[in-house]
Amino acid sequence: MVAPWRPRRLPKPWAACCSSTTFVPTPTRRFRIPSLPVRRRPLFPALDQLLLPFGVTAPAIALDAITLDSRRVAPGTLFVAVKGHQVDGRRFIEQAVAQGAAAILFEAGDDFVAPELAVPCIPMADLPRHLSALAGRFYGNPAEALELVGVTGTNGKSTTALLIANWRTLLGGRAGVMGTVGNGLFGQLVEAANTTGSAIEVQGNLRALHEQGAELVAMEVSSHGLMQHRVAGLQFDAVAYTNLSRDHLDYHGTMAAYAEAKALLLERVDEARAVINGDDEVGRQWLASRPAAVAYSLEGGVAGHPGPQILASALEFHQQGFRARINSPWGNGVLSAPLLGRFNVANVLAALGVMLVLGYDFDALLASAPALQPVTGRMECFGGQDKPLAVVDYAHTPDALEKALAALRVHCQGQLWCVVGCGGDRDRGKRPMMAAMAERCADRVILTDDNPRTEAPQQIMADMVAGLQAPELVQVEHDRIKAIRLALSQATQQDIVLVAGKGHEDYQIIGTQKHHYSDRETVVEVLRTLPESFA
Repeated sequence: MVAPWRPRRLPKPWAACCSSTTFVPTPTRRFRIPSLPVRRRPLFPALDQLLLPFGVTAPAIALDAITLDSRRVAPGTLFVAVKGHQVDGRRFIEQAVAQGAAAILFEAGDDFVAPELAVPCIPMADLPRHLSALAGRFYGNPAEALELVGVTGTNGKSTTALLIANWRTLLGGRAGVMGTVGNGLFGQLVEAANTTGSAIEVQGNLRALHEQGAELVAMEVSSHGLMQHRVAGLQFDAVAYTNLSRDHLDYHGTMAAYAEAKALLLERVDEARAVINGDDEVGRQWLASRPAAVAYSLEGGVAGHPGPQILASALEFHQQGFRARINSPWGNGVLSAPLLGRFNVANVLAALGVMLVLGYDFDALLASAPALQPVTGRMECFGGQDKPLAVVDYAHTPDALEKALAALRVHCQGQLWCVVGCGGDRDRGKRPMMAAMAERCADRVILTDDNPRTEAPQQIMADMVAGLQAPELVQVEHDRIKAIRLALSQATQQDIVLVAGKGHEDYQIIGTQKHHYSDRETVVEVLRTLPESFA
């Protein structure tokens, strides 16, 4: 048997340099770490070797692939059947066998009896908890050859992950991204179905990125992904926590449970490699019990925190971005970046903190910051000059919407417009809060549809309108294209129109079908058809 390929583990750029009372700056990396060779796909471990560390006995069957999706089964595939949150994959075992599965690995339980099959059908207790490690073993544990960064929080995950990958690329390396905006090398992202893919997809994507030459991967880690053990087999080299505000309560039930889910990521990293928002209430609670963690702050820092702090002060905002004074144990200086809004300063600080704990040079990071790229669908600007400025942003929580509107207010010389909706089949309690936030922070509001899914758009809209103080002053237009056209055609060249909620997404989900639709494309087309100047 050919031994399964194992990647070479890169030496980490740090030493054990932090204690609960003393901080020693991480040694800086001034030169690019050597790239690993891009490898051809190896023979995967046979079934018996794959399951050996988990105490499960199995025959020595050759494997070519592993999947949770019965529709992707082909000859040589190990079909993994687990009882999911919405669908019980064990129902599709016979379908997988019919499509040529080499073997079945299923979640053992009193509620399921495996059918008689012509291929091995192997039970495994607590399979979801072990699946990340099992998939990692199948793919050769690719994370061990990478600098792996996890980013969690309600808002800012995508921007922070992309900034980290962008910065690594600017400093002369290759970096990958996994998350809401897509998976792939920086600048070559492919659409992703979920913020954090399945345990198998995560390991497979890490393997693919390593084979493409990535040296660092920054991945968004969702609360769903953490609760469902999708990253349980990974050890992160650094993590960042951005913030916590209301979202996903249809899944978690309470904010406390939501926070507990996010905190699971901090268990997968050395405490001194955790970069935490000190301006966030939950972040301050976590810092209180993690004295070696790195705090970042725009509000003067965290009093009494013994660990390192990265502080931004003397903030200046302009139409092209911001400028701030940075003070940290790694160095002091001025950072300029082409991103709009105070919350994006926080995202840049989070990314800066990650790069610093990984050992990258402070001066090199500040020098390259002006070349950071604005993120697609995140405070992305269109128009301006002789037409209204339209800003497309992914803000889909009350907190994110408030921050986006507050960020634009300082740039707005006329009226601030907001076009916003809420998703169907999701947390209904968020809907009146979203409408109320738009009404409070914008001068003009248009409510519209945003992925109604299987829910009646009229019901979603009624839930939103219930949060308004003066509903007669708010316009309702279910057709999102018409809503955007309505806003931009009424706005003046001094106005700013925020189109919130979809950001980078290029679809509208109606019923169970995805239809092509893009706020970015719509805004560009509407602006193109507007007159060249406004009265």
